[in-house]
This record gives sequence, C-alpha cells and structure tokens, in this order.
Amino acid sequence: MIELDSISKRILRELESDGRISNAELATRVGLSASACLRRVQELERSGIIVGYRAVINHKALGIGCIAYVGVGLSDHTKHSQEAFEQAITRSVEVRECHNITGSYEYLLRVETTDLIAYKKFHTDVLGVLPQVHAITTFVVMDSAKDDR
Repeated sequence: MIELDSISKRILRELESDGRISNAELATRVGLSASACLRRVQELERSGIIVGYRAVINHKALGIGCIAYVGVGLSDHTKHSQEAFEQAITRSVEVRECHNITGSYEYLLRVETTDLIAYKKFHTDVLGVLPQVHAITTFVVMDSAKDDR
C-alpha cells in the first residue's frame, strides 16, 4: 500500500470529480505550481494509483432504461467453473460489471439493457443457458439517489 500525503489525496479527489481538468486549474485547486502538480500526477500514474481516465456517459440518452444487479450462484465452486462463467460473462455486452463476492452468491453483476423485455432476453438467453449457473436473483434499479461511478 502506498502512503499519500494530503496534497496527493486532494489531487485524486479533484481528478475523480473532473478527469478533464487542466493541469493549471488542478494546481490552483490543490495549491501547487503547475510543474509540481504535473510531477505529482505523473508519479500517481507511474505508481499505478491512477490507472486511467474515463468519460461519464448519460446512459438514458443512449437508450439504457433498465439497470439490474444480479446475484449469480454457481452449481459448483471449482476454479474451472468460475473461469468458465467469467469467460462467458465477459462476452456479454449487457454486463457492465462482474464481481466475485462472498455470501449467498458467487457473483454480482451490473447489467444494463434498453428495457425489462431486453433484460428478460439476457436472463433467458445468456445466464439461463450457462451450465455453471445454479441460481439467479435479480434486483432491478428503480432509482439512484447516488451514483459516483
């Protein structure tokens, strides 16, 4: 684990909030010169703390009307079964996140589709045909009070 000072932590918070902020503006916000700020950001990138920059997309504008979190239980807990499931899931464009978790399920998926009918097709035609899948529990998102992704 890498220890960060308060300035590096402020740099990370600012970049999480606005990844397109100019170096000059970032430096002003965190109280550094532009060159010192740029060196800090480059070091955060080199050390692997900053691994990339992303655009935040308005999914509703793209027609994504259904978001669901899906708990998936596997029929067995072997490494082979997990790897086969993960390979199958990575090919599915509807699955935006796949997490191996503890608890009642082995996996938690974030699934995005145009609507509930499209989700049902994904449920049936993708998850429903995987031999590793034993149980599927779906939690449909009705609204999001906070979403910092």
